[in-house]
Amino acid sequence: MSNEWVTLVWHRVRLNIKGSTGVIIRGLASATRGLQMAPTIIQLIAAVLFAVAILHTFATRFFEHLAHTRPAHAGLWHLLGEVEVVFGFWALVLVVAMFVTDGTAAATDYVESRNFTEPMFVFAIMVIAGTRPILQTAMAGVHLAAKAIPLPGSVGFYFIVVALVPLLGSFITEPAAMTLAALILAERIFSRSVSTRLKYATLGVLFVNISIGGTLTSFAAPPVLMVAAKWNWDIGFMMSAFGWKAAIAVFVNALGVTLLFRKELAGLTQETGASAKDSVPLPLVAVHLGFLAGVVVFAHHPAIFMGLFLFFLGVVSAYRQYQDRLILREGLLVAFFLAGLVVLGGQQQWWLQPALLSMSSDVVFFGATILTAFTDNAALTYLGSLVEGLSDGFKYALVAGAVTGGGLTIIANAPNPAGIAILRGHFDEEAVNPMGLLLAALPPTLVAALAFKFL
Repeated sequence: MSNEWVTLVWHRVRLNIKGSTGVIIRGLASATRGLQMAPTIIQLIAAVLFAVAILHTFATRFFEHLAHTRPAHAGLWHLLGEVEVVFGFWALVLVVAMFVTDGTAAATDYVESRNFTEPMFVFAIMVIAGTRPILQTAMAGVHLAAKAIPLPGSVGFYFIVVALVPLLGSFITEPAAMTLAALILAERIFSRSVSTRLKYATLGVLFVNISIGGTLTSFAAPPVLMVAAKWNWDIGFMMSAFGWKAAIAVFVNALGVTLLFRKELAGLTQETGASAKDSVPLPLVAVHLGFLAGVVVFAHHPAIFMGLFLFFLGVVSAYRQYQDRLILREGLLVAFFLAGLVVLGGQQQWWLQPALLSMSSDVVFFGATILTAFTDNAALTYLGSLVEGLSDGFKYALVAGAVTGGGLTIIANAPNPAGIAILRGHFDEEAVNPMGLLLAALPPTLVAALAFKFL
């Protein structure tokens, strides 16, 4: 492909593109012209499969509908309709393509070179955070905080869940906060007779608040974690540069959705805590909290946190009377989704990094926000961390944009699949409409953008 041809096509496209989207397309064109070598066959195949996987995530509701209307092949349609299966499925196609085009050794070496720590961590933290001792502890804290807000029905309870639990993600990690918030909402709000509008609005606010709520510290949000050590961002810096702005945006988003649905929430009578029969002894609660803390502390050492997780399963087996069903299936599906994203995403650097770096620090904020909707936000910041000599303004804009766009789609932020896995059973045909999620997430995303850009 000649530079002249690229330039001609680009000039024609530019006439019809304005705003931030136009900035991204200009970056892609510039990146294509700037490549020293053409992408390999497998890189092109991976880019196509990545695009197909994104389109597949928007089509899962269609496959779930087929599963109900075409029972003869319901199993196949259900498989293709599992949003957590999508990226794992197309990652398998990519690996098979590698075996065909590059040979067994190259395909095996590529898969073994991928870092699957995050999928394993999310699986372990989801299962532990979803246990009865942890959930009851979180629920008790929410009820205690809600008592300070004398509002009718479930209004105060709902506000606390979507406002405080996401900020808790800065300390117990975002996947754990997402798991707790989704389980609490599933049990106390979504299981009741509430409108679909409320469900989607809640999902949009929750995803955005989780994405930005982890920026109070330097170890809880995946996109921050990718750059914190390299750029010497400690907790003090995160609190001063990101944390207070994120907290304001989280509370504004939570207040907005609560006021919007206050009448519906006021009609939901709020249950109190667990019965004496289901309550968990305090020593066992302490043990579970210890396992949760241990997994968080050793989040980057899979041999240690998976060992702790196996010990945890032993404790669960010994005290089954104090446990509900472990969310092993949901955790495994989310891990499979993230592992597929790791495999597919590893072949996108050839176009994604030049596209990012072609933007100035003034526009990279909006570019990263939009690109995050189509790829994991941690991948964007990781690519930025590979480049030397970036200005402080560019670094801030890249990370702020990445976390701002983390609620727009299921693939935008690592904890999002966990929330979908827990809550989708409360939606029609057990499928979350991606366009519904996108539209619901746009208002809280705008609030987050304004906070990071102008505060």
